Amino acid sequence: MTDDIFDNQAVSIDIPMPLVRDLRAIYTLWLRDVIRLWRDKVRLVGSLIQPLLFLFILGGGLRGRFSGGMAGSENYQQFIFPGILSMSILFTASFAGIAVVWDREVGFLKEVLVAPLSRTAVVLGKVLGGSTNSLLQALLLFALFPMFKIHVTIGQFIGAILTMFMIGLAQTAMGIALSARMSSSQGFMVLLNFIILPLYFLSGAMFPLIGLPTWLSMAVLADPLTYGVDLLRGILLGAHHFSLPIDILALGSFGSAMIFLAAKLFNMESPGL
Repeated sequence: MTDDIFDNQAVSIDIPMPLVRDLRAIYTLWLRDVIRLWRDKVRLVGSLIQPLLFLFILGGGLRGRFSGGMAGSENYQQFIFPGILSMSILFTASFAGIAVVWDREVGFLKEVLVAPLSRTAVVLGKVLGGSTNSLLQALLLFALFPMFKIHVTIGQFIGAILTMFMIGLAQTAMGIALSARMSSSQGFMVLLNFIILPLYFLSGAMFPLIGLPTWLSMAVLADPLTYGVDLLRGILLGAHHFSLPIDILALGSFGSAMIFLAAKLFNMESPGL
Protein backbone atom coordinates (compact mmCIF):
# COMPACT_ATOMS: atom_id res chain seq x y z
CA MET A 1 0.00 0.00 0.00
CA THR A 2 2.82 2.39 0.93
CA ASP A 3 4.69 1.62 -2.28
CA ASP A 4 1.55 2.38 -4.32
CA ILE A 5 1.20 5.77 -2.63
CA PHE A 6 4.83 6.66 -3.40
CA ASP A 7 4.40 5.47 -7.00
CA ASN A 8 1.32 7.67 -7.43
CA GLN A 9 3.17 10.65 -5.97
CA ALA A 10 6.09 10.06 -8.34
CA VAL A 11 3.76 9.95 -11.31
CA SER A 12 2.03 13.18 -10.24
CA ILE A 13 5.39 14.91 -9.81
CA ASP A 14 6.53 13.85 -13.29
CA ILE A 15 3.50 15.43 -14.94
CA PRO A 16 4.61 18.89 -16.17
CA MET A 17 2.70 21.97 -15.22
CA PRO A 18 0.60 23.56 -18.00
CA LEU A 19 3.04 26.44 -18.47
CA VAL A 20 6.03 24.11 -18.73
CA ARG A 21 4.10 21.90 -21.14
CA ASP A 22 3.24 24.89 -23.33
CA LEU A 23 6.84 26.10 -23.33
CA ARG A 24 7.98 22.65 -24.43
CA ALA A 25 5.38 22.69 -27.19
CA ILE A 26 6.53 26.12 -28.39
CA TYR A 27 10.13 24.91 -28.50
CA THR A 28 9.22 21.67 -30.27
CA LEU A 29 7.15 23.38 -32.97
CA TRP A 30 9.87 26.01 -33.46
CA LEU A 31 12.57 23.33 -33.76
CA ARG A 32 10.44 21.31 -36.19
CA ASP A 33 10.11 24.23 -38.60
CA VAL A 34 13.81 25.10 -38.39
CA ILE A 35 14.86 21.49 -39.03
CA ARG A 36 12.47 21.25 -41.99
CA LEU A 37 14.10 24.31 -43.55
CA TRP A 38 17.62 23.04 -42.88
CA ARG A 39 16.85 19.70 -44.55
CA ASP A 40 15.21 21.33 -47.56
CA LYS A 41 18.27 22.79 -49.27
CA VAL A 42 16.34 23.49 -52.50
CA ARG A 43 13.91 25.69 -50.60
CA LEU A 44 16.72 27.37 -48.69
CA VAL A 45 18.62 28.32 -51.85
CA GLY A 46 15.62 28.75 -54.15
CA SER A 47 14.08 31.41 -51.94
CA LEU A 48 17.03 33.68 -52.79
CA ILE A 49 16.43 33.64 -56.54
CA GLN A 50 13.62 36.19 -56.66
CA PRO A 51 15.35 38.75 -54.37
CA LEU A 52 18.58 38.36 -56.35
CA LEU A 53 16.74 38.98 -59.62
CA PHE A 54 15.28 42.20 -58.24
CA LEU A 55 18.57 43.26 -56.73
CA PHE A 56 20.92 42.60 -59.64
CA ILE A 57 18.76 42.71 -62.78
CA LEU A 58 16.19 45.37 -61.89
CA GLY A 59 18.55 47.25 -59.60
CA GLY A 60 21.43 46.95 -62.03
CA GLY A 61 19.29 48.06 -64.96
CA LEU A 62 18.04 51.15 -63.15
CA ARG A 63 21.27 51.95 -61.36
CA GLY A 64 22.54 54.33 -64.02
CA ARG A 65 19.16 56.07 -64.35
CA PHE A 66 19.00 57.23 -60.74
CA SER A 67 21.64 59.49 -59.25
CA GLY A 68 22.63 59.61 -55.62
CA GLY A 69 20.72 61.33 -52.88
CA MET A 70 17.89 58.78 -52.60
CA ALA A 71 17.39 58.36 -48.86
CA GLY A 72 21.08 58.53 -48.11
CA SER A 73 22.10 56.05 -50.84
CA GLU A 74 24.73 56.46 -53.54
CA ASN A 75 22.85 54.48 -56.21
CA TYR A 76 19.60 52.64 -56.84
CA GLN A 77 20.90 49.20 -55.86
CA GLN A 78 22.04 50.54 -52.52
CA PHE A 79 18.66 52.23 -52.04
CA ILE A 80 16.61 49.07 -52.69
CA PHE A 81 18.88 46.73 -50.70
CA PRO A 82 16.89 47.14 -47.43
CA GLY A 83 13.67 46.74 -49.42
CA ILE A 84 14.91 43.50 -51.00
CA LEU A 85 15.79 42.18 -47.55
CA SER A 86 12.25 43.00 -46.47
CA MET A 87 10.87 41.27 -49.56
CA SER A 88 12.78 38.09 -48.72
CA ILE A 89 11.40 38.17 -45.17
CA LEU A 90 7.86 39.02 -46.31
CA PHE A 91 7.54 36.16 -48.78
CA THR A 92 9.28 33.56 -46.61
CA ALA A 93 7.40 34.51 -43.43
CA SER A 94 4.00 34.80 -45.09
CA PHE A 95 4.37 31.42 -46.74
CA ALA A 96 4.73 29.87 -43.28
CA GLY A 97 0.94 29.81 -43.37
CA ILE A 98 1.13 27.28 -46.20
CA ALA A 99 2.84 24.87 -43.81
CA VAL A 100 -0.17 25.19 -41.49
CA VAL A 101 -2.54 24.36 -44.36
CA TRP A 102 -0.40 21.38 -45.34
CA ASP A 103 -0.34 20.19 -41.73
CA ARG A 104 -4.12 20.41 -41.73
CA GLU A 105 -4.36 18.40 -44.96
CA VAL A 106 -2.12 15.56 -43.72
CA GLY A 107 -3.71 15.47 -40.26
CA PHE A 108 -0.73 16.69 -38.24
CA LEU A 109 -2.50 19.86 -37.13
CA LYS A 110 -5.45 17.84 -35.83
CA GLU A 111 -3.11 15.80 -33.64
CA VAL A 112 -1.56 19.00 -32.28
CA LEU A 113 -4.89 20.67 -31.56
CA VAL A 114 -6.33 17.68 -29.68
CA ALA A 115 -3.22 17.48 -27.49
CA PRO A 116 -3.46 18.99 -23.97
CA LEU A 117 -1.79 22.20 -25.11
CA SER A 118 -2.79 25.81 -25.23
CA ARG A 119 -3.80 26.89 -28.73
CA THR A 120 -1.85 30.08 -28.10
CA ALA A 121 1.28 28.00 -27.53
CA VAL A 122 0.75 26.30 -30.88
CA VAL A 123 0.46 29.67 -32.61
CA LEU A 124 3.55 31.06 -30.84
CA GLY A 125 5.58 28.00 -31.81
CA LYS A 126 4.60 28.34 -35.47
CA VAL A 127 5.18 32.11 -35.45
CA LEU A 128 8.64 31.78 -33.91
CA GLY A 129 9.54 28.98 -36.32
CA GLY A 130 8.45 30.93 -39.39
CA SER A 131 10.10 34.16 -38.28
CA THR A 132 13.36 32.35 -37.48
CA ASN A 133 13.38 30.75 -40.93
CA SER A 134 12.71 34.09 -42.62
CA LEU A 135 15.54 35.68 -40.63
CA LEU A 136 17.99 32.91 -41.56
CA GLN A 137 17.19 33.28 -45.25
CA ALA A 138 17.41 37.07 -45.06
CA LEU A 139 20.84 36.79 -43.42
CA LEU A 140 22.11 34.87 -46.46
CA LEU A 141 21.06 37.83 -48.59
CA PHE A 142 22.31 40.35 -46.03
CA ALA A 143 25.83 38.91 -46.44
CA LEU A 144 26.00 40.64 -49.85
CA PHE A 145 26.06 44.15 -48.33
CA PRO A 146 29.80 44.75 -49.01
CA MET A 147 29.09 44.42 -52.77
CA PHE A 148 26.95 47.56 -52.60
CA LYS A 149 29.40 49.60 -50.52
CA ILE A 150 27.18 49.57 -47.45
CA HIS A 151 29.23 50.00 -44.30
CA VAL A 152 27.71 48.28 -41.26
CA THR A 153 28.90 48.65 -37.69
CA ILE A 154 28.23 46.11 -34.95
CA GLY A 155 25.39 48.27 -33.62
CA GLN A 156 23.83 48.56 -37.08
CA PHE A 157 24.16 44.82 -37.59
CA ILE A 158 22.38 44.06 -34.32
CA GLY A 159 19.70 46.65 -35.08
CA ALA A 160 19.16 45.19 -38.56
CA ILE A 161 18.78 41.67 -37.15
CA LEU A 162 16.23 42.83 -34.58
CA THR A 163 14.31 44.75 -37.24
CA MET A 164 14.28 41.80 -39.65
CA PHE A 165 13.10 39.52 -36.86
CA MET A 166 10.29 41.96 -36.00
CA ILE A 167 9.21 42.04 -39.64
CA GLY A 168 9.34 38.25 -39.74
CA LEU A 169 7.23 37.93 -36.60
CA ALA A 170 4.56 40.27 -37.94
CA GLN A 171 4.36 38.70 -41.39
CA THR A 172 4.47 35.11 -40.12
CA ALA A 173 1.63 35.86 -37.72
CA MET A 174 -0.32 37.39 -40.60
CA GLY A 175 0.21 34.30 -42.72
CA ILE A 176 -0.84 31.97 -39.90
CA ALA A 177 -3.92 34.10 -39.18
CA LEU A 178 -4.91 33.84 -42.85
CA SER A 179 -4.39 30.07 -42.79
CA ALA A 180 -6.64 29.53 -39.76
CA ARG A 181 -9.76 29.15 -41.93
CA MET A 182 -8.17 27.77 -45.10
CA SER A 183 -8.44 24.08 -46.02
CA SER A 184 -6.84 24.23 -49.48
CA SER A 185 -3.22 25.14 -50.16
CA GLN A 186 -4.17 26.31 -53.66
CA GLY A 187 -6.79 28.70 -52.31
CA PHE A 188 -4.37 29.96 -49.69
CA MET A 189 -1.74 30.71 -52.34
CA VAL A 190 -4.20 32.82 -54.32
CA LEU A 191 -5.28 34.72 -51.20
CA LEU A 192 -1.70 35.22 -50.05
CA ASN A 193 -0.51 36.63 -53.38
CA PHE A 194 -3.49 38.97 -53.41
CA ILE A 195 -2.32 40.39 -50.07
CA ILE A 196 1.48 40.28 -49.98
CA LEU A 197 2.13 41.75 -53.43
CA PRO A 198 0.33 45.05 -52.61
CA LEU A 199 2.04 45.03 -49.20
CA TYR A 200 5.43 44.88 -50.84
CA PHE A 201 4.90 47.31 -53.71
CA LEU A 202 3.28 49.90 -51.41
CA SER A 203 6.03 49.66 -48.78
CA GLY A 204 8.45 52.06 -50.43
CA ALA A 205 10.94 49.26 -50.97
CA MET A 206 11.38 50.20 -54.64
CA PHE A 207 10.80 53.97 -54.64
CA PRO A 208 11.21 56.98 -52.32
CA LEU A 209 8.15 58.09 -50.36
CA ILE A 210 8.59 61.76 -51.23
CA GLY A 211 6.38 63.45 -53.84
CA LEU A 212 3.82 60.68 -54.21
CA PRO A 213 0.21 61.32 -55.30
CA THR A 214 -2.21 61.75 -52.41
CA TRP A 215 -4.01 58.45 -52.98
CA LEU A 216 -0.71 56.58 -53.14
CA SER A 217 0.61 58.32 -50.02
CA MET A 218 -2.49 57.22 -48.09
CA ALA A 219 -2.05 53.63 -49.26
CA VAL A 220 1.63 53.71 -48.28
CA LEU A 221 0.80 54.99 -44.80
CA ALA A 222 -1.75 52.17 -44.34
CA ASP A 223 0.80 49.52 -45.28
CA PRO A 224 2.46 48.09 -42.12
CA LEU A 225 5.47 46.89 -44.10
CA THR A 226 6.25 50.52 -44.96
CA TYR A 227 7.45 51.10 -41.40
CA GLY A 228 9.59 47.97 -41.38
CA VAL A 229 11.31 48.96 -44.63
CA ASP A 230 11.80 52.50 -43.39
CA LEU A 231 13.26 51.29 -40.10
CA LEU A 232 15.65 48.88 -41.84
CA ARG A 233 16.70 51.52 -44.39
CA GLY A 234 17.28 54.02 -41.61
CA ILE A 235 19.54 51.58 -39.77
CA LEU A 236 21.58 50.58 -42.82
CA LEU A 237 21.64 53.85 -44.78
CA GLY A 238 20.99 56.40 -42.04
CA ALA A 239 17.88 57.96 -43.59
CA HIS A 240 14.36 57.66 -42.08
CA HIS A 241 11.21 58.92 -43.76
CA PHE A 242 9.35 58.52 -40.46
CA SER A 243 10.74 58.92 -36.98
CA LEU A 244 12.25 55.93 -35.21
CA PRO A 245 9.49 55.71 -32.53
CA ILE A 246 6.78 55.75 -35.21
CA ASP A 247 8.46 52.93 -37.15
CA ILE A 248 8.88 50.77 -34.06
CA LEU A 249 5.40 51.50 -32.72
CA ALA A 250 3.65 50.82 -36.04
CA LEU A 251 5.57 47.61 -36.74
CA GLY A 252 5.23 46.36 -33.16
CA SER A 253 1.51 47.14 -33.04
CA PHE A 254 0.84 45.32 -36.29
CA GLY A 255 2.84 42.29 -35.17
CA SER A 256 1.07 42.14 -31.81
CA ALA A 257 -2.33 42.49 -33.48
CA MET A 258 -1.57 39.67 -35.92
CA ILE A 259 -0.34 37.34 -33.17
CA PHE A 260 -3.47 38.09 -31.13
CA LEU A 261 -5.71 37.50 -34.16
CA ALA A 262 -3.98 34.24 -35.07
CA ALA A 263 -4.29 32.95 -31.49
CA LYS A 264 -7.96 33.98 -31.33
CA LEU A 265 -8.80 32.24 -34.63
CA PHE A 266 -7.01 29.05 -33.58
CA ASN A 267 -8.76 29.06 -30.21
CA MET A 268 -12.07 29.18 -32.09
CA GLU A 269 -11.12 26.28 -34.35
CA SER A 270 -12.71 22.88 -33.82
CA PRO A 271 -10.26 20.05 -32.98
CA GLY A 272 -12.08 17.88 -35.48
CA LEU A 273 -11.09 20.30 -38.28
